[in-house]
Amino acid sequence: MDRTERFYKINQLLESRRVVPLSTLIEELGVSRATVKRDLEYLRDRLHAPIVWDRERRGYRYDGEVAGAPSYNLPGMWFNASEIHALLTMERLLSDLQPGLLGPHIEPLRTRIKALLDEGDHSVEEVTRRIRILHIAARPVAPALFEPIASAVLKRRRLQLEHENRKTGKTTRREVSPQRLVYYRDNWYLDAWCHWRDDVRIFGLNAIKAVAPVARRAKAVSDRKLDAVLAAGYGIFAGSKTQIAKLRFSPERSRWVAHEQWHPEQQGRFDIQGRYVLSFPYSNETELLMDILRHGPEVEVLAPASLRARLQEQAAAIQALYAD
Repeated sequence: MDRTERFYKINQLLESRRVVPLSTLIEELGVSRATVKRDLEYLRDRLHAPIVWDRERRGYRYDGEVAGAPSYNLPGMWFNASEIHALLTMERLLSDLQPGLLGPHIEPLRTRIKALLDEGDHSVEEVTRRIRILHIAARPVAPALFEPIASAVLKRRRLQLEHENRKTGKTTRREVSPQRLVYYRDNWYLDAWCHWRDDVRIFGLNAIKAVAPVARRAKAVSDRKLDAVLAAGYGIFAGSKTQIAKLRFSPERSRWVAHEQWHPEQQGRFDIQGRYVLSFPYSNETELLMDILRHGPEVEVLAPASLRARLQEQAAAIQALYAD
């Protein structure tokens, strides 16, 4: 029985028997007298359980006990590995946001998250030292930009942006109606209605050079319409007009890819040679090409012909870089 189970057992005994002798706790928990004492001390000091020693009845009980009802509820904050990861991720995201829109509220939240982690079997220092979250290829966003953008999203107000096109290097000024902020692959993006293009657009926050509030209500765009444009494509690239990509992986690489999600609407199967064939919709090939290339010769594009041709061009360009 681990410590978490012992805590629940102690709570159960105190609720059901009202007064529990030390000998009973030792017998029921199957641990030493010293361990029971440490558990009771932790419950009192760290989880604020009002456990007291009743001299007259020679046992432990909850202080202020009311007949027929427990006087204390043990916090249900015990975490498995995925929940710990979620809490650590939240703590990291809150840290990254500071001192932005949530600045005044960040520190109490971070303190509470650390306290919750500390209530487990291991201290928060041990958890954060042993479990690491690595942010790869993250492009930081200045708080001076993040704060007004996040504020406009929540207050439903328009913004004027100066946005740099990373392909051309040109900066354009446009008025947008922010719809939602998206955190994707360690970077922030803004889903918005662009009044210049008269359509839904995605803006990487790191590509926004300046922002100014506009004293007008944001145009409302339904989640269904946003998803029809933004969720239909592959990755962060939007587009309502899609094609179906069909990829075939080597038997060795298939053992990994068969467990991955590339797209919510993907379909996959193994052929008779043990190769995993993966199909899914996409609208813009930019991010898809990068994901295909990272598998090198372990993947072949079967369809469409246009995607296969673009990959051949990329492969030829790579080969040219290393030609003698």
